[in-house]
Amino acid sequence: MIIPINSMRSTVLRALQRSSAFPLTTPRLVSRSTSFSPSSHITTTTTINNATRRFTTTPLLSAKQKKQKLAHNNEPIPDSPPTTDFGEMDMLGQTPIPSTAIDECFHDGFALNSGVQVTGGSGVLLVGGEVFEWRPWLLPVEGEGNKGMGEKGVVGKEKGREQRRKLVNEKGQWDVPHEEQWGFLGRLWPRPDLLILGVGPSLRPLSPATRALINGMGIRVEVLDTRNAASQYNLLATERGVDQVAAALVPLGWRE
Repeated sequence: MIIPINSMRSTVLRALQRSSAFPLTTPRLVSRSTSFSPSSHITTTTTINNATRRFTTTPLLSAKQKKQKLAHNNEPIPDSPPTTDFGEMDMLGQTPIPSTAIDECFHDGFALNSGVQVTGGSGVLLVGGEVFEWRPWLLPVEGEGNKGMGEKGVVGKEKGREQRRKLVNEKGQWDVPHEEQWGFLGRLWPRPDLLILGVGPSLRPLSPATRALINGMGIRVEVLDTRNAASQYNLLATERGVDQVAAALVPLGWRE
């Protein structure tokens, strides 16, 4: 008798299914996950009937990627440098600007961050977060005297009045050697550590007598033209505080 192969195969399969010794089940896919590692390897995890298999494959790299240099962590080094965010480099970005910061230098005065404007040809003395008009070319006169040439560099001398004094001596030095010309700076306490002096539209050296007077008050002095002195004051007063840094500035239009 001849038994067809297909019929015999079906009979054997039914017998095996009835037998508890050979349980047959259909393969069942439980889960599959794919992960990517920093080294550009792709790992695929497949779980079938509680059996887990992992397959790791490496994608094919283009010719450009193969030529790229790798960093210490096997990541490709970019061809161009990254964009720099200069805003993150500003260490004083969150620091409030002092109200006495100079916003603008005029021909005859200054505009401050607080909105105050000092005009009319006056300079400014910025001390302790306050602003005062400053005219170092006018020296108070005490006592009586005859009108005319008084002490060297002084034009006019009258009782109870202010006399005009030259700020540049015969050597071209900026010379303000009298304590009265500095207002109350010599009587201030505590005094600032640094005085930034703006001497007009161009830089001039400071006379030894003036430097000795300021240093005798326990104050260091830095001499600049008025524009740069205003910028330097804004920076240092923001960084160190208005109690440590003061400024004395004459306007840009000042002339002898």
